[in-house]
Amino acid sequence: MKSFNELVKQELNKYEELITKKNEIDDKYNGIYDRYKNPVLTREHIPLYWRYDFNPKTNPYFLERLGINAVMNSGAIELNGKFYLVARIEGNDRKSFFAVAESDNGIDNFRFWDYPVIIPDTCPEETNVYDMRITKHEDGYIYGVFCSESKDTDSSDLSAAIAQAGIVRTKDLRIWRRLPNLKTKSPQQRNVVLHPEFVNGKYAFYTRPQDDFIQTGSGGGICFGLCDDINNPVITTDEVVISPRQYHTITEIKNGAGAVPIKTSKGWIHIAHGVRNTAAGLRYVLYVFATDLNDPSKLIASPSGAFIVPLGHERFGDVSNVVFTNGVIARENGDVFIYYASSDTRMHVAVTNIDKLIDYTFNTPSDQLRSADCVKQRCELISMNFEYAKSASAKIDF
Repeated sequence: MKSFNELVKQELNKYEELITKKNEIDDKYNGIYDRYKNPVLTREHIPLYWRYDFNPKTNPYFLERLGINAVMNSGAIELNGKFYLVARIEGNDRKSFFAVAESDNGIDNFRFWDYPVIIPDTCPEETNVYDMRITKHEDGYIYGVFCSESKDTDSSDLSAAIAQAGIVRTKDLRIWRRLPNLKTKSPQQRNVVLHPEFVNGKYAFYTRPQDDFIQTGSGGGICFGLCDDINNPVITTDEVVISPRQYHTITEIKNGAGAVPIKTSKGWIHIAHGVRNTAAGLRYVLYVFATDLNDPSKLIASPSGAFIVPLGHERFGDVSNVVFTNGVIARENGDVFIYYASSDTRMHVAVTNIDKLIDYTFNTPSDQLRSADCVKQRCELISMNFEYAKSASAKIDF
């Protein structure tokens, strides 16, 4: 049997090998983005001193004391040329918390800071927190909007819960101030995102009203509303549906805002998630839509279908057949890093650029909603390609 010191050395070496492993672009191609082969964060990326007691007197067999089940659903931000993920970490006890991981290039070598994020404990009824969206706002603060979950004490169902949008803000990702939870007319809110700019002098939120903790009920989709004062965050306007749920589409069961929208010359580009039901359970995918630069409540583009779906090993995990994003970094040089979780287990990255994202968003045809019309749409593309192949300028032999 290996000694205590041998076990420690073995695990530290394995950890360092994982952290420093170079990531590579996957060979799966669609022209829209490059997916990277290796996850950027997993449960194995958590520092060993978060999980093990390193004192041989109190832990002579070097047993894991506080295990980690998953690392997922990370907010993202670039500061001073470095990439930061504010990850949701779920312990073996099912409780989630946040921690900051840092990388120089955004695709590998992510290392967690020494301690998790400390969120001020101002809500005694709050049981769990997760899925923080990070907004660098024009008011000078960095805001985190996350799901604040508590037990529904009015229900006899032990699993009944209430979801609200918690809000914190910071300047450096280290010291966080807790603000009151967002108030809306809806009994529950999840997947709430703060817009990065003032709209008509007000703070703007993308919301997802729902009647129940799991089911959206009467909730019509991703909504937009305005708030007068972030220190007293109340949506004072009607929540206008901007990306609706639709029958027999990827948003049929529910949809929700993902990362903070990206400002482009043609509009605000949103990467959201849509959910449909299957014989194997709910399937989460990512999709894209755009809203007007001057009026973010106005939908101006809605390309058809899914943008990112779970592929290969991404399809397996705690909650299989799921991809989810709440973190995107759009750099000044035009590069766009899309961080997404797979199957509520691990974090990945796909990289594109603003020009490709604009092209995809505004030139991809919209969903025709009926099989007959979708076949007609595809036949038109095929005919156009055959005609082009016959032209003198084409160098294509199908």
